[in-house]
Amino acid sequence: MMRSNHDSPYRWVVLLLCWAAFTMTSVDRSTWGPASAAVSDSLNVPLAALGIFATCYYIGYVVANAAGGFCSDWLGGRLTLGVTSLVAGGLMMLFGSTTSIGVGLAIQAALGLFAGADFSAGLKLVAAWFRPEARGFAAGVFMTATSLGTVVANAVVPGLIVNSGWETSYHLFGAVTIVIAILCLAFIRNGQYDGTSDAPARRAVPDVRPLRRNRDLLFLGLAGFGGLWGTYGFITWSNTLMVRGNGIDPVDAGVVVVIFAGVAIAAKPLVGVVTDRLGSGRRIPIAIILAAFGVTLLVFGTLDSYTAFLWVAPVLGLTAYAYSPLTAAMTPTLVGQHLTGSAAGAVNAFWQLGSVAVPAVVGPIFQLTDSFYAAFVTLAVGPLIGAAVMLRVRDDRPRTEAEASAARPSAA
Repeated sequence: MMRSNHDSPYRWVVLLLCWAAFTMTSVDRSTWGPASAAVSDSLNVPLAALGIFATCYYIGYVVANAAGGFCSDWLGGRLTLGVTSLVAGGLMMLFGSTTSIGVGLAIQAALGLFAGADFSAGLKLVAAWFRPEARGFAAGVFMTATSLGTVVANAVVPGLIVNSGWETSYHLFGAVTIVIAILCLAFIRNGQYDGTSDAPARRAVPDVRPLRRNRDLLFLGLAGFGGLWGTYGFITWSNTLMVRGNGIDPVDAGVVVVIFAGVAIAAKPLVGVVTDRLGSGRRIPIAIILAAFGVTLLVFGTLDSYTAFLWVAPVLGLTAYAYSPLTAAMTPTLVGQHLTGSAAGAVNAFWQLGSVAVPAVVGPIFQLTDSFYAAFVTLAVGPLIGAAVMLRVRDDRPRTEAEASAARPSAA
């Protein structure tokens, strides 16, 4: 009898490589925050237009999530994750050599297009190799990538800019992304999604029509949209807002964001373990965390000193990231494993629309009002609405029902 994926020690290798790839694309994405002011000076980009670079990235990222999720179910997580990360690393290096605003915007859009498949491909692999009762922890570890990426970018990029220029950070992170992509292609195995074999995944074209009728998935998408509106709006604009709005030193602003994201590295697996142990659903915890996130953003917007920012940053980081492993772990439960990639890609694409819109909204609001607080009120609206919407989602389905759904092949 073949050993189940879920009992194999190799599942930790899969999780490690998925996490490493997701971490590097998160580093690549987060590099724009601390580098944006230097890019503005280098390419003569107006302050209000800086958010357009991030918006171009997230447009590509949204498209890639939907397409990447479908490809993960069709071609397998290994190929989807490895190839798209490989191209994303090359585009990072290319952006570090650009001297044109137009070319830079095009590269950012292409970079988002190839970096956006890592979430759905990684979650597909996690669902294949981990049991439902352990997915909260596995998703928590996997999702530390987004916060760790922010920590690395804000800890490393300001120093690189001072010593070598903003271009060096893009060249360095792009090269590391390429190396990890090659390791993923060499060492990851897809697994079989019934949990009984580690043979290569089937190549049948998935039938995604049931996703359109899944009401809970729609509400989960709306809630995540609001959450990422606040999270990535803060990541994209917090450095510039603290520097330009309150006169904080750029290196000190980077420290605040490092603390903000660093807290989440421990919080994500922890909240996953707690909800796994409780076994009472993830709907209410997600709603509570999103509401707390919105309130903390409002508090942060009232502050005006480096010391105050340091005190609030850990609480803000906890609430800004702790909901993400729960929303990720909830996705396979709502749809079954055979459509996990497509569902994760589709719902994350909708989540990322918040990331697309918010950079282009906050900049003009700050420039028009010259108000630090107005910018943070704008950020807080997203998670507060997300918390209200999350209450419309059902608690997790019973595991037996979810697993039965996963075992049934989709209709041709």
